[in-house]
Amino acid sequence: MKLYNTLTRRKEEFIPLEDKVVRIYTCGPTVYDYPHIGNLRAFVFWDLLRRWLKYKGYKVIQVTNLTDVDDKTIRGARREGIPLKQYTERYIKAFFENIEALNIERVEYYPRATEHIPEMVEFIKKLMERGYAYKGEDGSIYYDISKFKDYGKLSKIKIEKLKPGARVKSDLYGKEEARDFALWKAWDEEDGDVYWETELGKGRPGWHIECSVMAMKYLGETLDIHSGGVDLIFPHHENEIAQSEAATGKTFARYWVHSEHLLVEGQRMAKSLGNFYTLRDLIAKGYDPIAVRFLLLSTHYRQQLNFTFQALEAAENAVERLLNFMERLKEANGEGTEEALQRLMLETQRKFEEHMDDDLNIVEALAALFDFVREVNKLMNENKVSRDEAQKVREFIYKLDKVLGIIK
Repeated sequence: MKLYNTLTRRKEEFIPLEDKVVRIYTCGPTVYDYPHIGNLRAFVFWDLLRRWLKYKGYKVIQVTNLTDVDDKTIRGARREGIPLKQYTERYIKAFFENIEALNIERVEYYPRATEHIPEMVEFIKKLMERGYAYKGEDGSIYYDISKFKDYGKLSKIKIEKLKPGARVKSDLYGKEEARDFALWKAWDEEDGDVYWETELGKGRPGWHIECSVMAMKYLGETLDIHSGGVDLIFPHHENEIAQSEAATGKTFARYWVHSEHLLVEGQRMAKSLGNFYTLRDLIAKGYDPIAVRFLLLSTHYRQQLNFTFQALEAAENAVERLLNFMERLKEANGEGTEEALQRLMLETQRKFEEHMDDDLNIVEALAALFDFVREVNKLMNENKVSRDEAQKVREFIYKLDKVLGIIK
């Protein structure tokens, strides 16, 4: 099995640290709004990766965090005049409703940032002791990126071009603003009642430290796979590497796997453009969530996916074709194909597995599956598929569907 590793910019054979056990950290939602279809694409991608690893016989231990304290969640809670926990709970509930509707498997751990503040404080203290972090004039604690010689190895940013000693307190910023980032943010009036009294002072964690701490608490100091969207490569994942490896002296994640952006009708998705959709929006328009799932997984994860309603209708037709095929098999009672059908199943399985092993090449894997459906339909048209053979075909489709998650 090969995966494209963003760290090395090439496909590499996947070999976990521990035989037949895979530890994965997936950057989950920041719970300040309902997940949009771009978020959903990332969720479906990590589900496909998880399902394929399980199909291959691995035991998967996966963590998907819930970012329930950061700049965005605090702004949203203050805007509505309600406590942070009340505000984020609404969107945590929506997240779990979405993954259930999309037939996304539950992972082993869903840690919340607000429930891991003591661990974050200890982690930051360790970075300060090791000389990687310092307290700024504003009382916040910053990571000194000049002290980490490998800073930029994931995003390929050139650290010598960065302004020495410059700091950024905001969670989100671009490469041109790269500078020392906040590990602990001293309280200010914009935070309202969101703060913790700790040895580091009155304040709250920065976004980047949250993921490092929760990943290592549940998965250990070195992960097999860290996944997320390409928008997280910088600054979030770059900063995770810097703070994690500075604290432990070990490789933080061995494979970095990122899914590409989603476009809508060829444009970036934005509320201002009127092309911003959530799963609720699509269900309200009468679309089946499983068709949405099919569309989101049917383009290779490293290719941009252009979402159109025409494509969504095509996805509905593809799902219906598969379900109708499964129903038709129940009626098959032909003379039998001798070993022709068995050979066809073996060849389809070989192709499906070969393509999925090649960096989750779902496009070719699905082509192999639907070629198989077409060939078996031809055999049924000729009354050649026996009852026993039809049952074996159904079992075969169910086996492949453990990866696809289309037939609930």
